[in-house]
Amino acid sequence: MKIAPVEQLFTLFNETALVLQEELSCTYLEALAETGENLFHGSVLQEEVSEITEKRLNKQYKEINLGNFTKEEIRKAYQLVILKGMKENVQPNHQMTPDSVGMLLSYLVGKFMTQPSFRLLDPAIGTGNLLTTVLNQLPKNVQSIGIDIDDLLIKLAYVNANLQEHPVELFNQDSLEPLFIDPVDAVIADLPVGYYPNDVRALDYQLKADEGHSYAHHLFMEQSVRHTKSGGYLFFIIPNGLFESDQAHQLRDFFKQEIIIQGVLQLPISMFKNKSAAKSILILQKKGEEIVAPKQALLANLPNLSSAVEMDSILRKIDKWFQDNKR
Repeated sequence: MKIAPVEQLFTLFNETALVLQEELSCTYLEALAETGENLFHGSVLQEEVSEITEKRLNKQYKEINLGNFTKEEIRKAYQLVILKGMKENVQPNHQMTPDSVGMLLSYLVGKFMTQPSFRLLDPAIGTGNLLTTVLNQLPKNVQSIGIDIDDLLIKLAYVNANLQEHPVELFNQDSLEPLFIDPVDAVIADLPVGYYPNDVRALDYQLKADEGHSYAHHLFMEQSVRHTKSGGYLFFIIPNGLFESDQAHQLRDFFKQEIIIQGVLQLPISMFKNKSAAKSILILQKKGEEIVAPKQALLANLPNLSSAVEMDSILRKIDKWFQDNKR
């Protein structure tokens, strides 16, 4: 029986990561980053590994030719082993964006970004799954940048991008510290929701709290807008209660000054464990000369994303909105 490509890669990642985890006395996710790097380079890079283990690993790596797999197959297999590792070491802020949401976001980026090449930023890149999902759907020359404060996640993102042959520029830093990057044409982010602990850094932001800690997701939006060119687009996955919080008045004022809301697509409640965790996709455009607001924003409550008939109807509605508003 022929093994499916994703399963074949998953098995390789998993088995070799388990070997390295034991040999290097590290976590599964750290071992996964190491084995991904080995696979990319075609050899065992860890000097601490015994000769027997090195031979065993090399034999397994040689059985796989990455050139025989599509970028999506590599991404999905890598995503599955990361999810396995995250279950063993649960970190609440490192939830991976569901594939169906990533695909929808890719579709929206493709619809709004009509130029043949552009610069794309993900200021909360995590393991790189959302960014590479989007890049795999865009048949364009996209220069991308990813930032994350977590050094393990950024290493996983680095290996992820290498294995899929995406030239992503990565920065391991707090995204709310000064960023030394050129302005981008578009931003995507599954916003980290919660309080930002660095009150001194928050003082540099218009969206800082009047008292107490500021919301990290608000500051991420302001930082993203700062680094976007006039007329550029921002695609955020946001909590549904974004405009109902105690700091929402500041957000509304900031939006009036800086951006145009292009659309809000509410994700199906059924995707989330409870209603309070539900999210939406918010599409913004940075104001600038000759930037005209749409006649009306694109608003939709999305159906079950796995229902082809219902999704087809929504995609037709989105197409119609583009014809009416984006000539």
